[in-house]
Amino acid sequence: MFAIVDYDTGNTRNLQKAFAYLQVPTTLTADPAVLAQADAVILPGVGAFAAAMTALQDRQLVPVLQQLAQAGKPMLGICLGMQLLFERSSEYGDHAGLGLLQGQVTAIPSDLGVKVPQMGWNENELQQPDSSFASIDGAYTYFVHSYYAVSPVEQIVATVQHGVAIPSIVQRQNVVGMQFHPEKSGQVGLQQLASFKEMVSANDFSSN
Repeated sequence: MFAIVDYDTGNTRNLQKAFAYLQVPTTLTADPAVLAQADAVILPGVGAFAAAMTALQDRQLVPVLQQLAQAGKPMLGICLGMQLLFERSSEYGDHAGLGLLQGQVTAIPSDLGVKVPQMGWNENELQQPDSSFASIDGAYTYFVHSYYAVSPVEQIVATVQHGVAIPSIVQRQNVVGMQFHPEKSGQVGLQQLASFKEMVSANDFSSN
């Protein structure tokens, strides 16, 4: 069973449908005991970084998520949920994140001839050929975001170009992030969720 963190943000219904299609049972919860018992924790998110962190803090979930990840629990952050995995964000100020991935979140430059936010489909370029997410190479996924992660190269699994190279999949051992919306990315998105499912089943987080 995968536990989807319930903190009133994120496209949770479509995400649950995507996992159901993959025959992965899910529960939407903010209960630390349920999160601890789950095979993996999914952190969705849309909206503003600071508001999302406040919502997690109000539910006393920040130390819970940190402790679970540090104990080796598989964790997948999606869109804003991926950004929350990093150390800090400069979105409307300076805000601390969960600190499970190295790096910080910053605005997509608006002076490079690209539209901000990035909204729509973009082509992924694999950066780590031996990754479990290798099927993403050359495939298009759906993005909606104005900020992106500036990450150490060893954490970056795949990127897309939108004025700058934007990490689309990141991984540090058992902690994985997807900047795109897999639940809105058709069969390609489902394939990436399936790859995460297989990693959890095999307990194979040897990359990074």
